Amino acid sequence: MPEQSNDYRVVVFGAGGVGKSSLVLRFVKGTFRESYIPTVEDTYRQVITCNKNSICTLQITDTTGSHQFPAMQRLNISKGHAFIMVYSITSRQSLEELKPTWEIIREIKGSLDNVPLMLVGNKCDETEARELTAKEGEEQARRWSSHFMETSAKTNYNVKELFQELLSLDKNRAMSLQPDSKNKASRSASAPPGTSGAGPSSEKLKDKCRLM
Repeated sequence: MPEQSNDYRVVVFGAGGVGKSSLVLRFVKGTFRESYIPTVEDTYRQVITCNKNSICTLQITDTTGSHQFPAMQRLNISKGHAFIMVYSITSRQSLEELKPTWEIIREIKGSLDNVPLMLVGNKCDETEARELTAKEGEEQARRWSSHFMETSAKTNYNVKELFQELLSLDKNRAMSLQPDSKNKASRSASAPPGTSGAGPSSEKLKDKCRLM
């Protein structure tokens, strides 16, 4: 496990076009962009409450949807404290493409019992184009010893809840988001070099978007 410091590193994985960057931007800046711009790697930082009486920096790494940089992926997993694996509910293939990433996380981290891990079905507002049900997402999450949630970066559904839930899964620190955290976010970009099971359900959005 990474050594405990004032930085809490969250790494976001997923195939190109599933909305990883949109989720992160919606969370840290409260914005949404319609156009798709491929990501190499971006890192966003913001201050959060840590262990009640202190603060720490939440560092969110938005990774590339390409598999061209395996060394970068392994480094991010090695340094990461918590992980979000994003697929689009409109693309069954995008869920299947997460399996190699999950296998590498398991290989590097060993047991996943104490690793905060969220499987996220994004774009749940696109009900007409849905290829995967929430139940299918839940079942995959159980197989991967992960928690599960459906989100919509476009409508801002379950976005803040996603990150708060992820932080609550860490048993070593008591962390919470600050209400004005969006105004404290910063971003840096870098170029490429050479527990188990689903939790309790909450309300549905149009009977499709669900937090499990």
